[in-house]
Amino acid sequence: MTDRPKTPILDRVTRPADMKQLSDAELHQLAHELRAETVSAVSVTGGHLGAGLGVVELTVALHAVFDTPRDKVIWDVGHQCYPHKILTERRDRIRTLRQKDGLSGFTKRSESPYDPFGAAHSSTSISAALGFAVARDLGGAPPEGVGDAIAVIGDGSMSAGMAYEALNNAGHLKKRLIVILNDNEMSIAPPVGAMSSYLSRLYAEEPFQEFKAAAKGAVSLLPEPFREGAKRAKDMLKGIAVGGTLFEQLGFSYLGPIDGHDMDQLLPVLRTVKARATGPILIHVLTKKGKGYGPAETARDKGHGVSKFNVVTGEQKKAPSNAPSYTSVFADSLLQEAAKDDKICAITAAMPDGTGLNLFAERYPSRCFDVGIAEQHGVTFCAALAAGGMKPFCAMYSTFLQRGYDQVVHDVAIQRLPVRFAIDRAGLVGADGATHAGAFDVAYLANLPGFVVMAAADEAELKHMVATAVAHNDGPIAFRFPRGEGNGVDLPERGIPLEIGKGRMITRGSRVALLSFGTRLAEVEKAAEALSAKGITPTIADARFAKPLDRDMILALAADHEALITIEEGAVGGFGSHVAQLLADEAVFDRGLKYRSMVLPDTFIDQASPADMYAVAGMNAEQIEAKVLDTLGIAQIGQQTA
Repeated sequence: MTDRPKTPILDRVTRPADMKQLSDAELHQLAHELRAETVSAVSVTGGHLGAGLGVVELTVALHAVFDTPRDKVIWDVGHQCYPHKILTERRDRIRTLRQKDGLSGFTKRSESPYDPFGAAHSSTSISAALGFAVARDLGGAPPEGVGDAIAVIGDGSMSAGMAYEALNNAGHLKKRLIVILNDNEMSIAPPVGAMSSYLSRLYAEEPFQEFKAAAKGAVSLLPEPFREGAKRAKDMLKGIAVGGTLFEQLGFSYLGPIDGHDMDQLLPVLRTVKARATGPILIHVLTKKGKGYGPAETARDKGHGVSKFNVVTGEQKKAPSNAPSYTSVFADSLLQEAAKDDKICAITAAMPDGTGLNLFAERYPSRCFDVGIAEQHGVTFCAALAAGGMKPFCAMYSTFLQRGYDQVVHDVAIQRLPVRFAIDRAGLVGADGATHAGAFDVAYLANLPGFVVMAAADEAELKHMVATAVAHNDGPIAFRFPRGEGNGVDLPERGIPLEIGKGRMITRGSRVALLSFGTRLAEVEKAAEALSAKGITPTIADARFAKPLDRDMILALAADHEALITIEEGAVGGFGSHVAQLLADEAVFDRGLKYRSMVLPDTFIDQASPADMYAVAGMNAEQIEAKVLDTLGIAQIGQQTA
């Protein structure tokens, strides 16, 4: 690991108030040092690098000009907040980013008063900033007070409908509100859609260099003589700032585009806006993701998400893979199916690489659609594709599909349309923490009439479930799988459609039956090995389906065993709850069955390794073993006979 960079100016800055004493030249130097410190820190921890590097100058300028934490700077998503954390009393902990008991990789209210609003999903910042602005004007009094509200939102996040809902409301309310559109032509994947094209035209049609000269000497939003004549003033503004007509029609004053890496533009513009703005104003800032660090600038994703790396070479230190990832197995399986069925199409919401659909897009570009950060639209789009005779696979992370839930109910389930939901990042995901945990999808899908809900126990099962989804045309179907590597099982040459609602027996034993749903099956099998050494041989079954349940298998397990324990990587209300409902309806509990359900606890679990997170959740092999012993009433025998 290389030595830490020399940062004499940054060493003098513990909190934003310390920046008030710095000259503009020192702020320039501070930005250079902040970039170096960010690269150094992320090389140790891994994380989201490129987004933060793209806003270093903007971060310095915002904290130098505004009075945080009284003024609220709200970072959309939060991928770009590492430089912000360094400047806001957290530099001493910055090398704990995304680690157990360390700093979150996103903004988090409980972590610091400088994080006024938590984020990790996109497009919420303008709504939040407007809420702070209205709270301020209504006399709201949080501990730090409420001054200005500044939303920093990327051009990728502007593809989401929620951003426009907030812009529309803000333009109507006319509150003093500052929105900074951080336009880097790059979110996680290249942005898509008409909005991206519009922003491109704003700075392609006319150079923004003219604004540079105006910005350096700016003392007001417009020169005094022009403020009287509205039309002449607007024409003059259009000459300086290349006509943000859309934003103006929504009720915002528009400034820009300006160079987001030029402090000589940023500082005077922000100072002027702070001094003069009355209503809502949008500042269009052009930045480059990964700016100032060569390996990030040249990477295809601009260093969006990186593991630990060598600062000098940029080489990432990734552990060797022992098995294909679940995501790659899904992607390969879907390609295989699409080769023989031209009705299969794939849809994702700004996550082509994360969901593996980048491979599908290369092979079948006319059948692959990235709708941008627009899950609601994506789900309804899939519903109509299905109604139109196609076989759409809606590939979204569990935690992002939540954003389209009304559409899942209203547009898919009620109409019984055969949309195939490929739900990635099921269960606990590690360093991204609670905001990205796929904890709720089983509960929120299995309660919908006519839905089929599956979970893959391993990568071979996932391949079969892709085939099952292709073959299923009688309503919506979903299958979930986790982040990371599979178990290394042998993969079948082709997936074979499963019988809907039928589980499988893994091993037959006695006394206690362990009914697993999803990839905890491997931990269940480890627990069974340990139990066998104690003279207990559990029956193990893989449910495969949370809906419809395999009634015959479950009722047989209940009839033949003293105890039945379900294990799932999801919140209460999911698979185990459906099993309990079945057992209750069939009066099984009347006959004395001991039933337990192992689910994620009723809390949000902070980031750590997945193994550590599942230990907190009480769902690793040791805890499954302990649950069996406790249920059978023999938990203390091992200790008594030792």
